[in-house]
Amino acid sequence: MAYSEVLADRVRTLLSRKHRVAEREMFGGLAFMVRGHMCCGIQSEELMARVGPNRYVDALKWPGARPMDFTGKPMSGFVYVARGGLKTSSQLRRCVDASLAFALAMPPQSKRGGRSSPRKDRSARPSAK
Repeated sequence: MAYSEVLADRVRTLLSRKHRVAEREMFGGLAFMVRGHMCCGIQSEELMARVGPNRYVDALKWPGARPMDFTGKPMSGFVYVARGGLKTSSQLRRCVDASLAFALAMPPQSKRGGRSSPRKDRSARPSAK
């Protein structure tokens, strides 16, 4: 897994000031998780920003931004931001803050299995005879 440690450190600094963050290998890079949801990540020298469908079109206007097409087709709500669009602290902060806002708007994931609500207990069902 190859990704920019320099960019990872910059993102860690921004996120850790505000929230508890977990890191996970994902999409062939590094993902930053907030409340169990992917907030943003790094692939090679690019930032993956998860901004959600409502901010997607605006995010594509950021310098260095393009659709995230990891699977071969664009993933709505996700953008890649190239190194040129992350030169300044304010450019990176805009991307990270937009990703963080989307992650925080989602209900927290539970610790078991990534579900936000427990499964129904199916063992109590009467058996069919």
